[in-house]
Amino acid sequence: MNLFADLLAHTQSGQGASGLATQSGPRIQKGRRGVEVKSAREIEIMRQASRIVATVLREIIEIAAPGMSTAELDRHAERRIRELGATPSFKGYHGFPASICASINDQVVHGIPGERQLIRDGDLLKVDTGAYFEGYHGDSCVTIPVGAGASEAARRLSRVAQESLMKGLATVKAGSTLLELAGAVQDHVEAHGYAVVEDYTGHGVGRNLHEEPSVFNFRTRDLPNMTLRAGMTLAVEPILNAGSKDCRTLKDRWTVVTVDGSLSAQWEHTIVVTGDGCEILTDRDF
Repeated sequence: MNLFADLLAHTQSGQGASGLATQSGPRIQKGRRGVEVKSAREIEIMRQASRIVATVLREIIEIAAPGMSTAELDRHAERRIRELGATPSFKGYHGFPASICASINDQVVHGIPGERQLIRDGDLLKVDTGAYFEGYHGDSCVTIPVGAGASEAARRLSRVAQESLMKGLATVKAGSTLLELAGAVQDHVEAHGYAVVEDYTGHGVGRNLHEEPSVFNFRTRDLPNMTLRAGMTLAVEPILNAGSKDCRTLKDRWTVVTVDGSLSAQWEHTIVVTGDGCEILTDRDF
């Protein structure tokens, strides 16, 4: 999950950090150690953390249905993350109150699950979650067109978002650059008439939920053209709007929505860079 809008230091909107959590628990500060290359031992632990995330998201895809509340999905995610031996990465992160972000339709990111937020037939539901296992995080997001009533427009937006993620990942290998990844995502999104949300980026992930580097989804002079190295672990997460790229944050200080009310979709994987490609640690096909 990148994200947590007010909390990441590197967003195009320039928002600063606020509301830092004081409770003890997983290391949730953004990494200050620069870009880290993980050891084989660390990568194996991240495989396990990411497998937990993938398991929970696969279950949520199966159970999400009209009439359920997003709070029910959140309870399921927290219970399963803990049963699988991990701790929810998001809960308590800078005060975030839940184990998942549940964002519906024009909600872009950081939707807070609630008992009164009922999922309707036809909704486009984004579920983002993370797990902290033996000192390391896994992080992933899916977009779910809910029920038979989901429109072709909603399904197409979700499909293109997922495709753009895979287009970006196809460029990744030791010796490739973050700019290549960003360009592949942007080109696929814009070729289908959608807009890349520029306010939020992907990120490094590992001992901290958010580490360096920022992983942009569009070409920008703000992105150092970093060359990737085997062992780097990244959370790559394109976010697309059907209309304008512009977003705003609601009064709850978390939920981000499109300014024009258009639909939004997001897909995310945690990966490790290898010599000839990347390994998708949060792959749900197992």
